[in-house]
Amino acid sequence: MTVQETSASGDSAGQQTATDKQPQSNRAHVIVIGNEKGGSGKSTTAMHLIVSLMKMGFKVGSLDIDARQGTLTRYVENRAAFNDKKRLKLPLPDHRPIYRSELPDANEAKLDERERFTTALGEMVLNCSFVVMDCPGSDNYLSRLAHACADTLITPINDSFIDLDMLARIDPDSLAIKGPSIYAEMVWDARKRRAAIDGGTIDWIVMRNRLSHLDARNKRDIAEIVDKLADRIRFRQAPGFGERVIYRELFLKGLTLLDLREKGVGIPMSMSHMAARQEVRSLLEVIGFKPAEGEELPI
Repeated sequence: MTVQETSASGDSAGQQTATDKQPQSNRAHVIVIGNEKGGSGKSTTAMHLIVSLMKMGFKVGSLDIDARQGTLTRYVENRAAFNDKKRLKLPLPDHRPIYRSELPDANEAKLDERERFTTALGEMVLNCSFVVMDCPGSDNYLSRLAHACADTLITPINDSFIDLDMLARIDPDSLAIKGPSIYAEMVWDARKRRAAIDGGTIDWIVMRNRLSHLDARNKRDIAEIVDKLADRIRFRQAPGFGERVIYRELFLKGLTLLDLREKGVGIPMSMSHMAARQEVRSLLEVIGFKPAEGEELPI
């Protein structure tokens, strides 16, 4: 199995074997889950990626940049509690929440946040193979720091014009793209900052979550606009996660769909669960986890 690392244009920039367990650059590959709108499935996406990578044998660090809301942090805590209750050994990431500074002076607050962020990330990039960051559904200094450090940026959006408005301004009559919106402009700034810091690039992937199973006109319109935007503001597309109750139910136990086959978990697999697992596999393959011929992703 190989792990492909792609540039912002989608071209292969190198690869590593999953059996090596270490990035070629001797530092962790940083995956940021970001969107300035809440409720798009960022924490669910982050946790499924974290567990997927751990099941492949990688050491994974996770940073909750949205520590005040703390959804990813509670997800990891729920997982640890489930392990204790069931006497299991489901893998856990090296997890840390990063809180916003409470210092009254704006400049001092930024310095405080930068120090705590860079200290946590600096330790993880040396000790882990991957670091996954979950960002808040708002624009703040910590979120911008995280975006500028991304090797891979994944932006989940709900399949609606409300979420699409974060990426572009759309003419209500013709549905023509009038220009990039606030989040797309922020990503552009992050790409410039990343290039200035170390000459690196950010591979931006947009995934449409909660897709309807019906072939509605709204779904087709959004698909066409996203296709046009992909070329215009330079991102790749990935299949997202469907609207499935199981994603929300598993949160309370700290579980993902990838854990259901583990002995002792006690949740029977259904056809819906199998379909959801395929959604996770499809996302991993778009990111760059592609099995060699005759192999399958171990999830």
